[in-house]
Amino acid sequence: DLETGPEVGTAASPLNSARFPAPAVQTQQPIPAPKAAPPEGTRPAPAPQSVTPQPAAVAAKPRTEIARPVETARPVRVKPRLELDRQARVDLPQEPPIGLPTRFDPWLQIPQVPFDFLGQKPSRLPLVSAFRASPTARAFDLLRTRLLHSLKAHGWKRVAVTSPSAGGGTTFCAVNLALSLARVPQSRTLLMDMNFHRPGLAAALGIPPHGDMAAFLAGEVPFGQHLQRLSETLAVGCNCSPDHNASDILHDRRTAAVISDLIAQTEADTVLFDLPPVLEHDDVTAFLPQVDGVLLISDGDQTTAAQLAACEKMLAGHAPLLGVVLNRAQQSDKTQVTP
Repeated sequence: DLETGPEVGTAASPLNSARFPAPAVQTQQPIPAPKAAPPEGTRPAPAPQSVTPQPAAVAAKPRTEIARPVETARPVRVKPRLELDRQARVDLPQEPPIGLPTRFDPWLQIPQVPFDFLGQKPSRLPLVSAFRASPTARAFDLLRTRLLHSLKAHGWKRVAVTSPSAGGGTTFCAVNLALSLARVPQSRTLLMDMNFHRPGLAAALGIPPHGDMAAFLAGEVPFGQHLQRLSETLAVGCNCSPDHNASDILHDRRTAAVISDLIAQTEADTVLFDLPPVLEHDDVTAFLPQVDGVLLISDGDQTTAAQLAACEKMLAGHAPLLGVVLNRAQQSDKTQVTP
């Protein structure tokens, strides 16, 4: 089939239209008439807006989504509660809360014995604790104060109490000085009976004899079984076993170790050693390495200047002489007491 051209006047035959194409006819577009101006005072009408036809929306392809498995919450495992029979239950008693442990104090482990500080029971020697208003008590208090000043200035603790000859009042001065030291609050004083020839500390204090000093210095007896505590501030180590070979015991190395351990564990502030006379035995000379100073007791009735000089010569280079105490002093003015 052949295409037919546009009709112009007459119909064109198929042959003519094939050989001689029809001339193009130009049509003249009509010239639009000028628009008349709107009258004054009138508002021109808005021009019509051309509406562009939108193409038809292309149908969207259907999306295929992969179905995901729905997560479900995991079941919580509940442990079955152990139910006990009421008769099988045992109610344990609740103990009260325990407080903080207190520090172990070996001083408090020393057994305490009753002691008559007021002097109501008779004793072999007069005690200054029973006569606080006497000049003798004031003299020992003054001696105590001077001694503490000297010890504190040098950091000393160990004091040997001795005399040139027997009967000079060594035990009397050692006991009353210890009682005066024990009156210092929050202090600790040790009094040791180191006179193996004539031990008399227990009799002077009026307490039952107790202890073996030789066994204690050898380390065979602990100090908790040997010492006796008279108060919170005073403990004594007595001796009821005399021994004439005392210098051999005092030379023993175990003696030095036991004395050092005793002071360290009890935390004693002052230690007094009641020793035999200097000029009669070598016990003092053997024990001098274990003391910080010597307190020499002079008897106003029998001690001579030559004896004091001999004692000072023996002590020189071994232990400092802390002082000389004049016992049984004859003084005309009773108000002035000088130890």
